[in-house]
Amino acid sequence: MPQTYVVHLGNSKELMEVAEDNVARRVLREHIRESLGVRSEDLLFAIINSVSRGKGQDLFLQAFYQALQLIQHEKLKVPRIHAVVVGSDVNAQTKFETQLRDFVVKNTIHDRVHFVNKTLAVAPYLAAIDVLVQNSQGRGECFGRITIEAMAFKLPVLGTAAGGTTEIVLDGSTGLLHPAGKEGVAPLAKNIVRLASHAEQRVSMGEKGYGRVKEMFMEHHMAERIAAVLKDVLRKSQEHSRS
Repeated sequence: MPQTYVVHLGNSKELMEVAEDNVARRVLREHIRESLGVRSEDLLFAIINSVSRGKGQDLFLQAFYQALQLIQHEKLKVPRIHAVVVGSDVNAQTKFETQLRDFVVKNTIHDRVHFVNKTLAVAPYLAAIDVLVQNSQGRGECFGRITIEAMAFKLPVLGTAAGGTTEIVLDGSTGLLHPAGKEGVAPLAKNIVRLASHAEQRVSMGEKGYGRVKEMFMEHHMAERIAAVLKDVLRKSQEHSRS
């Protein structure tokens, strides 16, 4: 097999400018939360992906419902939590999305779950939420750009222990990982409750995630790595032609 190289994606300069502008973040946070009808002190757990079974929105909502039950059963004093599903399509609802909405209605959690139409402008939602959920199933996400974008906004990440997410999220440090599939629902529910219960842990994980982005997942890191790969390939080509 030929030698392979890994080049991670990097956050754009434009996104980092918004992420590091406290005034812009505050304005966006207030605007989005007002549009969703949630209070400033509420906690928002969001999944930002195209709505499909492979992205795991159904399992996320099941875990969120279990988290609500755990909070009620254990009488935990935590802020009011909400689930936000960004990536919906109200104009062409698929069978899968209909199932998601039916689940919400059946379990009477419509006041806690918010569906947002798909958008390319994710920065406003990253500014508005408190935790990102990356719940891609199967072999997981190859490399979830939304994950490093969330980390740039100092958000902790709850992700599946599969695919590229394991290369981005440090379990217990910048976020918490759970298994893919149905067996991951209960652990994800517990992780939701854990972060809802510990504000200092959310802050700490967010800060560490931001540090990891600055160290590894900036646009210039990607450019430098691509340049290094090209130089290595050219050097080996020249050595091969001389031999």
